Amino acid sequence: MQPPLLSCWATDRGHMKTSEPRIVHLTETGSTNADAMRLALDGEALPLWVVAERQSAGRGRAGRSWASLSGNLNASLAIVSDAPLARAGELALVAGLALYDAVRATTHLAADAGLRLKWPNDLLIGAAKAGGILVETTTARGEPGFLAVIGFGLNIASCPGDLGRAVTCLADRDAAPIPDDVLKALTASCDTWLSHWDSGLGFREHIARTWIDRGGPLGEAISIHTAQGRVTGSYQGLDDSGYLLLKTPDGQAHTFTYGDVALVAYDSNGGTV
Repeated sequence: MQPPLLSCWATDRGHMKTSEPRIVHLTETGSTNADAMRLALDGEALPLWVVAERQSAGRGRAGRSWASLSGNLNASLAIVSDAPLARAGELALVAGLALYDAVRATTHLAADAGLRLKWPNDLLIGAAKAGGILVETTTARGEPGFLAVIGFGLNIASCPGDLGRAVTCLADRDAAPIPDDVLKALTASCDTWLSHWDSGLGFREHIARTWIDRGGPLGEAISIHTAQGRVTGSYQGLDDSGYLLLKTPDGQAHTFTYGDVALVAYDSNGGTV
């Protein structure tokens, strides 16, 4: 059985840009990403947001679970892009910038308070994770281009305590904003950053450059956990495709397309930050 809808409204259904985005509100669901993907594949007009007060079976990268209670933000945006599918991975960085801006717009947190991004899909406050992003794609609605669902999880009022890593919520750092206010700011910032991305044409100039500014200091000691093992070195930013650049102590440069990044200064127990 599908979760009950609280409300749904539409504005200018036939166009990508709307004065008010279409939003489906749910009281509780397993995964807003799954709901958004289902609705998109069923032929719903896009872009479309699905938002839930509570989420019991959300997903993070590498199949990790992401559960969230009332007072937090659980939201997914479904869009169709005419970019090549190979550029879909850039959307995690686009979404990170949008989430960063939404938090800045609704709290007193700023970069000097430790608000930052961590490659490829985390929002941190200091060393603790406050939010995450999951992008899922398919060409099931036809090619060229692809359908993307961009999922956002933001700890506003509370955070889970069993992730095996440092976590935090906005309420621990600042007066917790109302989730609807964060959502309003997020819909606006997503529209802005997707326009800057411009189906990948603006990635190098607008997205990568700004993401690097918000992604921690160049030269910071990090490690990355890959299928081949753990590699430690210094963070060197991103390449033109948004892949992570790392220099190992022997001076060799490495490019990573996937992996879990840890901040070495906060990783003395071998956990992932």
